[in-house]
Amino acid sequence: MSEDQRPRLRDLFRPRPVSTERTVSTEADEAVPLPLRITAGYAWRLLLIAAAIGVFIWLVMLLKLLVIPLMVAILITALLWPAFSWMLRRGLPRWLAIAISLIGTAAIVTGLMWLVVWQVRAQLPDVQQRSTEAFDQFQVWLHEGPLSLSDTQIANYLQQGLDFLNEQAQVLWTGALAIGTTVGHVATGAVLSLFILICLLADGAGIWRWTLRIFPRMAQPAVDGAARNGWTTIVNYARTQLFVATIDAIGIGLGAFLLQVPLALPVAVLVFLGSFIPIVGAVVTGAVAVFLALVYNGPWIALWMLLVVLAVQQIEGHILQPIMMGSAVKVHPLAVVLVVAGGAMIAGIPGALFAVPLAAFINVAAVTISSGSWRTGVGPSGDLIWSTVPRERRRRNR
Repeated sequence: MSEDQRPRLRDLFRPRPVSTERTVSTEADEAVPLPLRITAGYAWRLLLIAAAIGVFIWLVMLLKLLVIPLMVAILITALLWPAFSWMLRRGLPRWLAIAISLIGTAAIVTGLMWLVVWQVRAQLPDVQQRSTEAFDQFQVWLHEGPLSLSDTQIANYLQQGLDFLNEQAQVLWTGALAIGTTVGHVATGAVLSLFILICLLADGAGIWRWTLRIFPRMAQPAVDGAARNGWTTIVNYARTQLFVATIDAIGIGLGAFLLQVPLALPVAVLVFLGSFIPIVGAVVTGAVAVFLALVYNGPWIALWMLLVVLAVQQIEGHILQPIMMGSAVKVHPLAVVLVVAGGAMIAGIPGALFAVPLAAFINVAAVTISSGSWRTGVGPSGDLIWSTVPRERRRRNR
């Protein structure tokens, strides 16, 4: 059989001409204007796609206690993958590479938590004193500021607040029980995430080969190529966000320490964690640092803290990242903000955390299939939410 006669897998996203020989039309159909018929055709197809997406999101929310640990494990695997694969290439046994990865990650997390607890305990008396002074200044502002409240009015407002809390005691008790349940869910999810992480590091390729058999045989090459490109994107995303989070945490934490803002280390850790939510996380955590400076150090220190936050983000994004990462990461800010906002509206903090990597994976997989790049093994070329363009490096001739 010649090469032209071999059956080929059709591109799922390539438009093809539709035959109209079997189209059945009636007098009523002919009376409907053609633009209206086209609009109706688009409408019911879009409604069907929206219904399928809605059912999928409903299933994800129903199984969130399983989906969230799975997504956490996948994201941590992407974070550990560069170092883990480097150890495998160096000849280390897989079990030893897994042990080093897990123990190293646990040591880093434990060290950060110990630093946070240490500084909180060391600066707690000073923070309490500054909080008292800030509260006294706030009371003076209530008296002498534009509100001009009297002591009786302030006492009445405080009493109304206490009465409201007493009336809502049952709601608060229910919330406390919900927090206890949430703590149990978090502990269970952490154990499940650890188990999934070990399984992915130990036999991730075998798990993917088994998953690939679910798809039709003719579609397996395209699905495999799309998933591999998507996984490469997730690894690049995790590596980039780890770098961004480290630079933001060091820069903003050092700035808070030099400006004598209290709890500089907890602020740095908060910035590090928040930076894993692109753009939005860095803005929110930077605002927390500025707010602490405003409350405990005054408006001028808060202004300097704001300048430090803006300078760190600009230096990290335009100077350090292109130099140290060795690649130019292209991210469309509008797409990132909309995706993060949509994920937060659907699933809260987990939705905001996983929205961008999930959208990037879907986008890269779709472009891989539609462009046919899965046949050649070359990276997809097209409009991507998250794409990495490697910098060409000169190789020495040996």
